[in-house]
Amino acid sequence: MVIPDDLYNYTCSDKGLLLPLINEYTWSIGTRATLYIIGLLYCFMGVAIIADIFMCSIEKITSKTRKIVLSTSNEDEPEVVEVKVWNDTVANLTLMALGSSAPEILLSIIEVVGNGFQVGQLGPGTIVGSAAFNLLIITAVCILAIPEGEVSSIKCIKVFGTTAFFSIFAYIWLLIILVWITPDQVDLWEALLTFLLFPICVILAYIADKDFCTKKHEEKDKQLELGFTAVPERDLVINGKLNKAALVDFMREVRNYPGLTDEDAAVLAASKLVDQQPHSRMWYRIGAVRDYTGGRKTRPTMSAKLHEVLSTTNLSESQLLLDKKSTNQYWLKRVYTTLEEHGEKLDGVPLLARPVSPSLRLTKSIVEFHAATCSVSENVGKFSVLVKRHGYLGNIAIVRVESIDGTANVAEDYIKVNEILQFLPNETEKEIQVEIVNDNQWEPDEVFFLKLSIPEETENVVLGRTAIMEVTILDDDEPGVIQFKKRGLLVTESAGSAAIPIIRKQGADGEVSVKWRTLDKTAFNNKDYIGGYGEVTFKHTEVEINLEIPIMNDMDPEKDEHFEVELYDPSGGASLGSITRTMVTITNDDDFNSVVDRVMKMTNANIDAIKVHSETWASQFRDAMNVNGGDVENAETSDYVMHFFTFGWKVLFAFVPPPSIWGGYLCFFSSLVMIGLLTAVIGDLAGIFGCLVGIPDSITAITLVAAGTSLPDLFASRTAAKSEKYADNAIGNVTGSNSVNVFLGLGLPWLIAAVYWFVKGELFIVPAGSLGFSVACYTVVSFISIALLMARRFLPVFGNAELGGPMPLRYVCATLLFVLWAAYIILSSLQALNVIKP
Repeated sequence: MVIPDDLYNYTCSDKGLLLPLINEYTWSIGTRATLYIIGLLYCFMGVAIIADIFMCSIEKITSKTRKIVLSTSNEDEPEVVEVKVWNDTVANLTLMALGSSAPEILLSIIEVVGNGFQVGQLGPGTIVGSAAFNLLIITAVCILAIPEGEVSSIKCIKVFGTTAFFSIFAYIWLLIILVWITPDQVDLWEALLTFLLFPICVILAYIADKDFCTKKHEEKDKQLELGFTAVPERDLVINGKLNKAALVDFMREVRNYPGLTDEDAAVLAASKLVDQQPHSRMWYRIGAVRDYTGGRKTRPTMSAKLHEVLSTTNLSESQLLLDKKSTNQYWLKRVYTTLEEHGEKLDGVPLLARPVSPSLRLTKSIVEFHAATCSVSENVGKFSVLVKRHGYLGNIAIVRVESIDGTANVAEDYIKVNEILQFLPNETEKEIQVEIVNDNQWEPDEVFFLKLSIPEETENVVLGRTAIMEVTILDDDEPGVIQFKKRGLLVTESAGSAAIPIIRKQGADGEVSVKWRTLDKTAFNNKDYIGGYGEVTFKHTEVEINLEIPIMNDMDPEKDEHFEVELYDPSGGASLGSITRTMVTITNDDDFNSVVDRVMKMTNANIDAIKVHSETWASQFRDAMNVNGGDVENAETSDYVMHFFTFGWKVLFAFVPPPSIWGGYLCFFSSLVMIGLLTAVIGDLAGIFGCLVGIPDSITAITLVAAGTSLPDLFASRTAAKSEKYADNAIGNVTGSNSVNVFLGLGLPWLIAAVYWFVKGELFIVPAGSLGFSVACYTVVSFISIALLMARRFLPVFGNAELGGPMPLRYVCATLLFVLWAAYIILSSLQALNVIKP
């Protein structure tokens, strides 16, 4: 039998290092190309999953802390605080950059070694193509991802400036050595210097971090480093442990929402904890990979109802963001929910939210409306609304007052309000003018709302309880009838105070007053509460005011106690209504504390469930074999589909040692080996596919391979842009990653090859060709993109921020970046196809 000469030397059979595994001589070109592209896409999912495990080990390594013992007044109980070992900037540019760029870097190394220490086109092309995708596409997506009306800027701009310089210089350096110093070859000293630029970049970025980013906040950061920073009252975590006192406060806030179980409260607390913790870009990348592969999530899965509860548990944080396309009735309901239900309930009876803590009153200005509601006649024209300030008065306090449509519509019923109020030191009151539109047409009573908010750059100011005011437009010139809103209310002993609503109805014209006094029953003045007597004054148009009665917590188990508050002697023409007495019942917290202990255990369980890494092999296999890591109840159809496609990879990589072993280092090196093997397969698949369809390796590298390895970073950056206050985790690390790609992804394999050829006494040949042209194109577009980011930061027309800003201009900037990326791809491809001659 005669064997044809090309049986083992068929089309593209010599393009792979490991592939093909079987003889494909009888297969058609179309069949082979289809199978190879499917295999390539499948391997992209695999490398994303093993990179997830790799980054979990890096997260474990970089999160290490050391304990510092500090002396206290009690010698027997010294204070022990934990300090991070790794500097964030160093971690971002070393291990974390390696984690996000490991496939590209290893592909370049494997290609050089596998080609007999000759340079290939796939590795270097992927390095440059990935850099272009990261800088242009990811930045464009992040600019658009910021919610409308918001901006996000880079916090550590000096570090960003350092890495941005190196991200451009790295590619200029490649042009220098490939085109001008030693054309089409790389000497040993050039390869060595390219590699050494990596530690130089890290050192200079670290210097920028220590000298510039923290210097102007020196005192604050030193306290943070040594553990002296006072923990905010609402922080759910102190030194890595769940703060029970803060959990109690949080539960008191969410208990006013009907239908929430203790399990719901534990989920909300765990989600709140996740939101309060600082996150690295690595955390977002891990979360992004798991989201699109049906893996265990990095934050609790919540229903739409729980999302709404979480967004309104802190009025000053939620800011009642409004959707202009929604109906007035919908927003009326939302605002009423915040105004009337934002207080605890016990057995269906309203309790009162915890007031601003005494410590905040000493350090921050508290700004709120003088009254929660007011009523005005339609023909009033303009009227005044009083905004008051209390707490710390020694600073300048700035707040914004905005109007919100209810059943009354802006322009039709009232003139829009959007003003900035500035309280000077020791100034306690400000008035704003609100204008009502009189259309001379009968209408039922209508309402709209005035909202206080704190500008983003304002410090040392918090909003008080009455941060939203309801304005009712009516036709009434009577002084009104004054009475209590309810005949009784319940308040827990630890609530701090009871806010008793007093209302004025059947008229709101002029200034009226009413006196009040407390009457002891089973609760006694100065023992269980601080009462006495006083006077409440309603300004013109005001119809509801809260009377604050401090509640004393003696911490002793006791039965429920109660006292009464009575209204008498109205003035200004007002009269008393039917409810002139109200009963305040003080309930004990013992039952509540037992519930808190149970919720605390469930919260800790939820926190353990969303840790980025597994502690044991058993938990790794359990996560790998179950959709959403076992959270089947919250799994969606897309989770099941992606879990089905990635099941094999998940089970295979579950054999990698968990990060809990040997401080994460065993997992680090094991997963690095797995990434290397899978990257070799990806290189073969991409090379053979390109060969089969007639696409040069350089084009395959800058398009298919670069995009496939960078997609997890795209999803991670988009999530970080939407979630983080600053843009550092979204785009701040892109320039550092691009620098590391050159210094490690090209510097290391070129150094290895240069040493090999130097020992043999020969030259290491690196044809400039397509690589040089691609690098030149990228250098130009990267310079333009960095200049665009700086323009966005410093020009008010863009919002003085790298991300977000006015919608038309953000679309212009994003389109420009997309066009630059397309131009880079097109020009590099035309040169590779010899249409453009360098």
